[in-house]
Amino acid sequence: MDIRTRPAYTARMPTDPRAPSPPARDREEVAAATAALVDLVRHLSGPDGCPWDRDQTLHTLSPYVVEEAHEVAEAIAASDRAATAEELGDLFFLALFLAVRLGDEGGVPPASVIRGNVAKMVARHPHVFESPRDLDAQDVLRQWEERKRREGGEHASLLGKSPPGLPALLQSYRVQEKAAAVGFDWERVEDIFTKVREELDEAEAAVRSGDARAVAEEIGDILFAVVNVARFLKTDPEAHLRAATDKFRRRFDRVAAMLRAQGRTPEDAGMPELDRLWEAAKREERENPAG
Repeated sequence: MDIRTRPAYTARMPTDPRAPSPPARDREEVAAATAALVDLVRHLSGPDGCPWDRDQTLHTLSPYVVEEAHEVAEAIAASDRAATAEELGDLFFLALFLAVRLGDEGGVPPASVIRGNVAKMVARHPHVFESPRDLDAQDVLRQWEERKRREGGEHASLLGKSPPGLPALLQSYRVQEKAAAVGFDWERVEDIFTKVREELDEAEAAVRSGDARAVAEEIGDILFAVVNVARFLKTDPEAHLRAATDKFRRRFDRVAAMLRAQGRTPEDAGMPELDRLWEAAKREERENPAG
């Protein structure tokens, strides 16, 4: 059915856990699998289960959320679907474990957690459930951020709040994304590259001045501008930096292995030789990319 002819849902629908979405094709299968996972969580954390699981609380489990989320992101960045499925399973288990613990500790029971999320997601998609209309992705993002701001009150920041533990690259990406949602954005990626070059020039000037505080500020501006390039191109700077770091590690280890074969170490070689071996390691990768 065309979205423009789909009947609008009433305002009360977001509070109904059975609606407004039509039943998914795999609804029963997913429901059965989720129920089995709930049974497992409750058994493991029950009197006949695992001592470690029984001892866990919301506070002791929370550090694992960041770790599991990073493992999911790493598997996705590696385009490893099997690993992504496994890590998503771990994250889903942990989320459900936390929901069960929240209920056990006198909070909201797991079913209410899920229903609350359904209601929130429906409310944040009025273009689908309230007044169906055609929007592009940027319009949807703008509408999403506007609704979140209204939920936060009239004095809420237009940029929202960032969790303190959020990686700095991701934090800058999200801040820029939220600014873009209200129209504060570049028109062309070429203009952002100009900004990157401008920040590099300012960093060089700061280094020449000997002002350590200015150097630190300009380095931050360079990183922020580079993240803006990635954000504008809708790509993940965290994943790219991780890949670049892995590439550096791989090539450096190869250089060290070349020297080790000669009975030497990187400390024994001068920078010109290290640079020559580095270029040799790069050529090896290009000639044998699967190796």
